[in-house]
Amino acid sequence: MVAALGDALLGADKLPAVQSDVLALIDAEVSDKKGASGLALKGGYAAVKKVGPSIVPGAVEGLLPDFVERLQPFWADFAGNGSFAEYLTARGDEVANALLGVTDDKIAGTDKAAVKKVYESLRGSAQKHVVEALPRLGDLIQKHAA
Repeated sequence: MVAALGDALLGADKLPAVQSDVLALIDAEVSDKKGASGLALKGGYAAVKKVGPSIVPGAVEGLLPDFVERLQPFWADFAGNGSFAEYLTARGDEVANALLGVTDDKIAGTDKAAVKKVYESLRGSAQKHVVEALPRLGDLIQKHAA
């Protein structure tokens, strides 16, 4: 039986390293983006980091428990057999939708119409970016939880 993902990733002894690796994963994923949309994403990400250096780390800290909860059923089904990166990648859209469900829920709870409108305009491309990040995410999880 594999350990509960929350116990494996969110414990006081592991959390700082997991958060650090998640931030590195985000930086790597943004850095790898190509084309005009990649340029726009890189520019926006750099601007956010410059304006508020604590924004991305704060978001990771605040959202990580919810993301881990959404990943738990996949981790339990995986049960430590092979590569979790391959497992997640094979279920790309399903996993991406589960993860984006966290932000979907946050947006649904806001009364800021402008924020909702921007989020809805970006939701489709976010799905693609999350799917593309699944190999790194799977490796990160397996590194810390296995």
